[in-house]
Amino acid sequence: MKTVTLKLPDSSDERDVKMQLAAQLFEKGIFSAGQAAGMAGISKREFIENVGRYGVSVFGETAEDIEKLIDE
Repeated sequence: MKTVTLKLPDSSDERDVKMQLAAQLFEKGIFSAGQAAGMAGISKREFIENVGRYGVSVFGETAEDIEKLIDE
């Protein structure tokens, strides 16, 4: 794997930034849930339980897909 170094403002929540990036890579299919969890520094279970807070479904549906299903 490659290593990327980011410089963040001191006011940034490092855990939140890691989780946001991991969630996006998971959503795009670049990372598995386990890889994303490792990047975020949390367990796979914790990642799966929390990724929805970042607008990402572990089931592969977007929020819009789910809203369409509800409206039908």
